[in-house]
Amino acid sequence: MISPKETLLLLIDIQGRLAQCVYQADLVEQNIKKLVRACRILDVPILYTEQYPKGLGTTVASLKELLGDLEPVEKITFSCCGTDTFMQRLRSFKRNDILVAGMETHVCVYQTSLELLEFGYNVHLVTDAVSSRSEDNRDLGIRCIEKAGGIPTSTEMSIFELLRIAEGERFKAVSKIIKE
Repeated sequence: MISPKETLLLLIDIQGRLAQCVYQADLVEQNIKKLVRACRILDVPILYTEQYPKGLGTTVASLKELLGDLEPVEKITFSCCGTDTFMQRLRSFKRNDILVAGMETHVCVYQTSLELLEFGYNVHLVTDAVSSRSEDNRDLGIRCIEKAGGIPTSTEMSIFELLRIAEGERFKAVSKIIKE
């Protein structure tokens, strides 16, 4: 199971018009925001990327607001791992479990997940927080990542796994997020 001390949330390319035209866009964005808010409460670091923001736009405003002072890693490679700045930042956190969410499942999420697995990271794919422009491509990306060794999870499952105990202020705060 994942724990706050070993986990990092990776958000891949949730930007511009793409974020609005993926399969189940509203649900995916809502789940990603829940993950961000819960990770902030549970002290889980967050790393996020933007694929060619000059052409595709920046991270969606509602999410960028939650990310606060965090700066995105800009990239042109489909896999985040193909960008030196990303790898430097990722390694600086010294976390082995990577919760992966974002777009598009069959391209950037898929290629990043496979390379993270090759580098020895444990990839936990948040299946209700990833998407592609078509349901078929989303599903194919999920299946291929799972077949390569990625561990499927959901927004709620991963948050409760990070939480582990049903008491205290953190539990109360996270419970409110889950119930939204």
